Amino acid sequence: MTTQIGASAAAARAHQELFAYWAGLKRGPKLPGRSDIRPEDLKRLLPTLSLIDVKSDPLEFRLRLAGTGLYSVYGQEITGRTLRDVYAGPEADYWQSELTKIVQDRRPAVGVQNMAWRAASHISILWLRLPLASNGVDVDMILGFDAVVGMKPETQRHTGIRAA
Repeated sequence: MTTQIGASAAAARAHQELFAYWAGLKRGPKLPGRSDIRPEDLKRLLPTLSLIDVKSDPLEFRLRLAGTGLYSVYGQEITGRTLRDVYAGPEADYWQSELTKIVQDRRPAVGVQNMAWRAASHISILWLRLPLASNGVDVDMILGFDAVVGMKPETQRHTGIRAA
């Protein structure tokens, strides 16, 4: 239990750090764009950061980039995949709804998702999603951060990348 509390506190600090970074990039009411994000500023968070492309008409979300730390959570590479490629049924509907709200409201969102749908009920993701807009207004990308709670440390190191 102490480990879970410590992991949750660390996740909350990481969320605060990323939110403060994003908020510092805003230009008044204008949202920051992808070009404002400097990966070198976020080195510690990179393994579980993601960038989600937003396509309009119809609204679709595609993972442009998923950090290497997410491979062990999803059991596969998710970069380049749509929500429906990664999730099925209620999980896909959940993410479609959450990301749609971010696009429409132009506001960050935070939540928790248990990974029981992947037969991993001991793992939860404390997630943060931040809207990005290249023109400052229309959300065309979402910056994501997933803090993984409940994984064994040796499992978290597995990236899916193997030497040739």
